[in-house]
Amino acid sequence: MQLWVGLGNPGPQYAMNRHNVGYMAIDVVADMYEFAPVQKKFSGWVQDGRIGGQRIIFLKPATFMNESGRSVGEAMRFFKLENDALTVFHDELDLAPFKVKVKQGGGTAGHNGLRSIGAHCGNDFQRVRLGIGHPGHKDRVHSHVLGNYAKTELDDLAEMLGAVAAEAEWLAKGNAARFMSDIALRQQG
Repeated sequence: MQLWVGLGNPGPQYAMNRHNVGYMAIDVVADMYEFAPVQKKFSGWVQDGRIGGQRIIFLKPATFMNESGRSVGEAMRFFKLENDALTVFHDELDLAPFKVKVKQGGGTAGHNGLRSIGAHCGNDFQRVRLGIGHPGHKDRVHSHVLGNYAKTELDDLAEMLGAVAAEAEWLAKGNAARFMSDIALRQQG
C-alpha cells in the first residue's frame, strides 16, 4: 500500500492557485483510475483505489498548507506505513512551469507544506515536484504562489496534469525515472 498526498489549501477561493496544483494532480489521477468516492478522514479527504495492481490511498489534507503534516502523520500512523510508502505532490518554484520531477528526500526549500510533513514524518519521502516557475524576485513569490493560473496557462496545466495521470502507473510501480521520461515525451508532442 502507498499513500499519495496532494498538497493545497482548502476552500473554493484557492482552487485555481498555483499552490493547489498538488490537489489538482491527485484529483485528475483519481478520476482517470476511477478511485472510490471521497471520504473525510485524517483531517482531510481520502480516496482508495488501484493503479497498476498497486493499492494507493490518496489524501488531500483539509488543513491549511502549513498544517499538512498533521493530516499526513495521522494517515501514516493509521495505515502503519513507513516513509518509503509516502509520495507527496506539490508546487515547485525552482522548476519551470509545467515541468515534472521526482525527488527522494531532501530539504523543503521554504515550502510550508513540506516543512510540516517533515516535522511530523521526517524528510525521507518521495516528492513529485510540479513546476510553477519563479516570479523572478523574492518579493513576488507569495502573490505568485497564491495567485491563480492565468487563462493562457490552462491548456499547459491540463496537459501536465493529464500526463501525470496517464503515466501514474510507472510511479505506482516504483519507476520514477520512467514516469518523468514519459511525461517529458508527452509534453514534447
